Amino acid sequence: MSGARFRRRAVGVVSALLLAVCGPLTASAAAQPGVSSGTPMTPAAEARAKHSVVTWGASADRQGAGPADRSYRLIVRTSVGGTNLRIRLSNAFGEHPVTFASAYAGLRKQGAELVHGSNRRLSFGGAASVTVPAGETVFSDPLPGTLAAQSDLVISLYVTGAQGPTTGHGMAMQTNYATAGDHAAEEGAANWTDPMGSWYWLDAVEVETSASVGSVVTLGDSITDGWASTTDQNRRWPDYLSRRLQAASGLTVKGVANEGISGNKVLADGAGQAALNRLQRDVLSQPGVRTVFLFEGINDIKAHSGVTVDDMIAGYRQIIDRAHAAGKCVVGATVMPFKGWSEYDAASEAVRQGVNDWIRNSGALDAVTDFDRITRNPYDPRLILPFFDGGDHLHPNDKGMQAMADAVDLGSLTSC
Repeated sequence: MSGARFRRRAVGVVSALLLAVCGPLTASAAAQPGVSSGTPMTPAAEARAKHSVVTWGASADRQGAGPADRSYRLIVRTSVGGTNLRIRLSNAFGEHPVTFASAYAGLRKQGAELVHGSNRRLSFGGAASVTVPAGETVFSDPLPGTLAAQSDLVISLYVTGAQGPTTGHGMAMQTNYATAGDHAAEEGAANWTDPMGSWYWLDAVEVETSASVGSVVTLGDSITDGWASTTDQNRRWPDYLSRRLQAASGLTVKGVANEGISGNKVLADGAGQAALNRLQRDVLSQPGVRTVFLFEGINDIKAHSGVTVDDMIAGYRQIIDRAHAAGKCVVGATVMPFKGWSEYDAASEAVRQGVNDWIRNSGALDAVTDFDRITRNPYDPRLILPFFDGGDHLHPNDKGMQAMADAVDLGSLTSC
């Protein structure tokens, strides 16, 4: 760890955070008094101060054309709890405007069914609908009330006028639902007859919480996205990390946003924009982010595109420098073994070893988590441990995902 080389403003007095774990959208909390930026805060005022923090995220990418008149029921698991929920809807990869004719937020009971009385309309600049131009995003107005940590939040959207490519996240590892026509306000499941494995339009959820509390964003590929973990069980390694953070006391990082994309690379566009090209939208633009957890590289290395150790280091340094310039800590993780995967060969293994040596020993990162050491087979360190192997010799199963999350030093997430 080398946090001394990267200094941020002190976050001030760390206060214990007591989250209201009642319904996810309960009666509104009292408004907090404003604090003048030029006046030092007393400890009591600091304890009352609030800011926005991302509680869920999924990287936007270009998806196929969608129907022009359709409702989407999107299920997401919150990390940190708070008040005044807002959602971010993205048309980043669209080529035409898209209209969200209605949007609702509620709490899931089971499947596509919501807890009775929990579904509440969202607004946009005071209006019930909003049209988002091609390439743009929009935030909803704050929804008064409390959203609990580790809730199954349901966002229901009625989308009209969609043309051409849509914006969404292809591999949700979560069953979501769709249906023709406008059913966003309904709490029952009867009309939600089209299950789907992607999230559409929604790419972030934020809440207000104590100004001392922040989030970590995990920037990664299919391993971070959760491939080979159990669908609908929230067993991606960032999910396990989120549960650890919620259970831990005395920590100021409580939120987790998973910005993994299956097949993603650091240097080249392909399965999603390269990490270098999506860093601002998917990571640095999220509110309340304290730490970037950088775990990418295997797709660059195994692609046989001529990428060298020096190329990878240059890409990592750009991400680290940009995150530091934005005032974020950067924790990096070593690239995991993949012998037995179809693209494995000695040349790519040599690059992986060189990259991992730099990650461990360069001092460029504020902290390092050694996923390679945790998941490799002691009898052949080029192989993932069979106990953790999801079956393809690259992606970990649920037990491997949990071991990865358990390997993260929680203190490192607030190391600078």
